[in-house]
Amino acid sequence: MERDGEHIPFVMSGSYPPRAGNLVRPLVDGGPAFRRICEAVEGAQRSVYVTVAFHQRDFEMPGGHGSFFDVLDRAKARGVDVRVIFWRHPVYEQMDPGAHFSGTEEERAWLQARGSCFLARWDQADTKYCQHQKSWLVDAGTEGEVAFVGGINLDNGSVAEPGHPARAGGNTHDVYVELHGPAATDVHHNFVQRWNCASDRSEPGGVWPDHDAQDELSFPRAPSAVRGSAVVQVQRTVRKGLYEDGTAAPGAEPFAIHEGEYSVVDQYLRAIEAAKRSIYIEDQAIGAPAIVDALHGALERDVAVVFLVPATPNQQLAEARKQARSKRFFDSVAALGRHDHFALVGLAARHDGGEFQHVYVHAKIALVDDAWCTIGSANIGNRSFYGDTELNASFWHAPTVRALRRELLQEHIAEDTKALDDVAALVRYRTVARQNLVRQQQGAAMQGLAFVLDPTCYGN
Repeated sequence: MERDGEHIPFVMSGSYPPRAGNLVRPLVDGGPAFRRICEAVEGAQRSVYVTVAFHQRDFEMPGGHGSFFDVLDRAKARGVDVRVIFWRHPVYEQMDPGAHFSGTEEERAWLQARGSCFLARWDQADTKYCQHQKSWLVDAGTEGEVAFVGGINLDNGSVAEPGHPARAGGNTHDVYVELHGPAATDVHHNFVQRWNCASDRSEPGGVWPDHDAQDELSFPRAPSAVRGSAVVQVQRTVRKGLYEDGTAAPGAEPFAIHEGEYSVVDQYLRAIEAAKRSIYIEDQAIGAPAIVDALHGALERDVAVVFLVPATPNQQLAEARKQARSKRFFDSVAALGRHDHFALVGLAARHDGGEFQHVYVHAKIALVDDAWCTIGSANIGNRSFYGDTELNASFWHAPTVRALRRELLQEHIAEDTKALDDVAALVRYRTVARQNLVRQQQGAAMQGLAFVLDPTCYGN
């Protein structure tokens, strides 16, 4: 199979094979992503299938589309088969009420009062972990099929516009990817597998509206038709034993899902180890020692590396930094900064009054050699790689990857890098980000949003 990025291998550790013939469209930031998703749902003819992790009740779609539930109810009212898989974690619900739609008695009464009649099932993960997939699938198995895979949560901070103008309540940078073609079949397969095996499907309060309205879904029998020229492989994290009913996807070898699936981390490592020129990563955290080790190897091969993270670390990372057992890991992160061709970067927007507001980086993406990219729900951390249930789409398609690199850098450093190759573009990124740190310290306006962070202080 000829493809862009031939040197970056596929993985054989997952449920889904590489699929040729896809149309791939990255969607940068929540505003554009949710507008496109709402457009697809409003055009649905047969079905809308959604997997949800986190959800805030007051979440509103952009463009006047209303709430998440308004979007679903309108589709259902047109006769579309609408199904949602919600994550449920009873302990987390007590710790942080309302952060995810766990199907409490109050939430079910609220659904009843609004007359919602789409189908839903609740799905718990193993012990402390999360059903972290965030996917949409419209008109599964039909000519008009389209899938969306990414990491954007259903909260108002995520409905951010490109450029991230400072606003009350902050804003979040994130990415989805739209898929047309055979790879959408694997998003379909994943949804059917989770729907049919949802942990609470037979429990009281484990479905909506009631058990009598529920039915099982059939797995897709053949890949969807060719729609473009991109090669895509859908990859997952699924902990051991979650989905015993592991009917193989079309064209895939039978896979023993009861042994667990860890193809996301497998692909990350293979891509970084194969990189020849450049690695650009956006993630909520640097949390996996194996990835840091692989980045050291890439830097020693003179590969240019930029890693974008939140400028303000999350609480879990800050707590880990304080633990003596984490010292070796944070020392390894600090050592990345010894290379001139590495930059750790954050984002900030400037209010009219002059003060800076950090932009929270929630994206989970990587671009390698302007030829390969992954976009999904999996963070670079052992929890996402081995614990939470995750869904990523990796694609080998140089024109799309270059266009995405150009779009991201335009937003972050306010420069069009169309005329530059990937290495030269990351040189400009590092240069502008270093200059922006000085500008920020002086209280001056920055060029774009990106500024360098000190790797030796990561997690502080």
